[in-house]
Amino acid sequence: MRISLVGGMDRQSRHYRQEAESRGIDLRIFNTSEANLSAKIRHSDAVVIFTGKVSHQARREVMKVVASHDIPVFMSHNCGVCALKDCLNCVREGHRPVPTGRE
Repeated sequence: MRISLVGGMDRQSRHYRQEAESRGIDLRIFNTSEANLSAKIRHSDAVVIFTGKVSHQARREVMKVVASHDIPVFMSHNCGVCALKDCLNCVREGHRPVPTGRE
């Protein structure tokens, strides 16, 4: 399973990866502004957005992509490892993600 994480703190990247690997998840982290972010997250099984650490423009771009490709998105205002654990649990247990405005 491939999950993209948008936002978060650079210094936590190693911990984010360790947590995902312990659950058998391939985690792609996008902490900084990147060119073609939409193309990079297009093939994800799910997207996690740490809304407290991401720009409004990046969030809008991600929401546009997930809506057009029917990718579940989970959001958390917190950006710690525990917040990532909660989001990964939601993904694995099949909880409903936040509405993306396409309903």
